[in-house]
Amino acid sequence: MRTPYVCGNWKMNLDRAGARGLAAAIAQHRMRGVDIGLFPPAVYLDEVVRAVAGSNLVVGGQNCCDEQSGAFTGEISAAMLKDVGARVVLLGHSERRHVFGETDELIQRKIQRALADGLHVMLCVGETLAERDGGQTEAVVGRQLTRGLVGVAREALGAVTVAYEPVWAIGTGRTASPSQAADVHRYARGVCSGLYDSAAAAALRILYGGSVKADNAAELLADPDIDGALVGGASLRADHFLPIIDAAQRVSAS
Repeated sequence: MRTPYVCGNWKMNLDRAGARGLAAAIAQHRMRGVDIGLFPPAVYLDEVVRAVAGSNLVVGGQNCCDEQSGAFTGEISAAMLKDVGARVVLLGHSERRHVFGETDELIQRKIQRALADGLHVMLCVGETLAERDGGQTEAVVGRQLTRGLVGVAREALGAVTVAYEPVWAIGTGRTASPSQAADVHRYARGVCSGLYDSAAAAALRILYGGSVKADNAAELLADPDIDGALVGGASLRADHFLPIIDAAQRVSAS
């Protein structure tokens, strides 16, 4: 059985004290049978790493450069993230794709760089509302997965997690129904089976992201094809995020 994985993407929110306090509150929570990850703003990474020291929480970066080092003003390398204690990096998030114009090819290069520099990767995929209404969900998700995983060897796939985030459900209050989400998760796993093999695909964790909250987490996570959640807004308050963790723990124990 794949261990449930619940992650909080804090995006461009909180200040130093808020980041430290939230991380500490999460680290002190009872966690069994579930992995927890936090993606704070880069300037607070070291603060959050210190706040969760001694716990099993994984701290990650929200993005990285596709270059190792050099004259790239404003960028942060995968090696720098690792140097301050990050163990994973979030790549391909819809905001990077649609707000900042990142292409599948750029995201693929970032994935290669992050893996080469010793970070795990969480690859985000998902369709816009127009693409879903146009019946293109599978084509979009399949393309993003296939192009993103170019050059990722089978033995490196264990360092990759996929997060399915329908763009139309991120921060909108709309959530894909459990059946809608599960259908795409099964499709994504099938794509990975074709790229690698059924055993590799079966071991791959695929998370759902898109307006996940305490009141819908249990139903979403109960589906065996949904291996956890990448949580946005609800991860910014402990009293909203911890119930999602608890829901994942109940699924793990059942």
